[in-house]
Amino acid sequence: MELNRRHMLKGAAALAATGSLTVLAGAETASAATHPTLRVGSHGSQVLALQRRLTSLGYWLGAVDGEFGDLTRQAVVAIQKVGGLSRDGICGPVTWSRVAAGIRPRALSTRGHVVEIRKTTQTLLIVDSGVVKRIYNTSTGSNKRYYYGGRWHIALTPSGSFRVYRRVNAWDGSPLGSLYRPQYFNRGIAVHGFTSVPSTPASHGCCRVSLRAMDNLWRAGGMWVGTSVLVY
Repeated sequence: MELNRRHMLKGAAALAATGSLTVLAGAETASAATHPTLRVGSHGSQVLALQRRLTSLGYWLGAVDGEFGDLTRQAVVAIQKVGGLSRDGICGPVTWSRVAAGIRPRALSTRGHVVEIRKTTQTLLIVDSGVVKRIYNTSTGSNKRYYYGGRWHIALTPSGSFRVYRRVNAWDGSPLGSLYRPQYFNRGIAVHGFTSVPSTPASHGCCRVSLRAMDNLWRAGGMWVGTSVLVY
């Protein structure tokens, strides 16, 4: 059932009241009822409108080209995570309502250039002086047991404040798998590209993003040796 504008705004207000979200109004805050359901394989003007709106909100999706591919799906998953919705990567009426309302995460840091990894929503934020600039879909430690080196471990992404101390501009092999262009910030834990980025925690402790997202993080305004990393 389509949401009317009153329900959409009530939902946005409830989310914003949590203190971890902001709502950014814009020219494209039309009723969700005016938009079709979009998914991987969709294309055309409505996809272009979705991509433009997500990009304006900071959700990174690569090229704005009117084609609903995997990067657009991941941006949709990211706003679904932030908005507390089911993470199916399909932009239906409820997701459109969050897009139209301008739901964005609120930064925890207030100074400097910081990469924030929010485990509760499985999102990675680029933050400058307390302002969220870019938002990426990510997958952190699964919190499950795994066997390695003759003993059992728990796949955790520890919380805390760190700095990038090493990065490798290539696939970097490790006993637990190969990491694409990793940026290490806590011993063997890195932000890195991977071919699969589930909508739930799934790694051994690293923070996975898509290969294209990792390429983007290597560019200006992303990550480099010395960048602050805040995990919470």
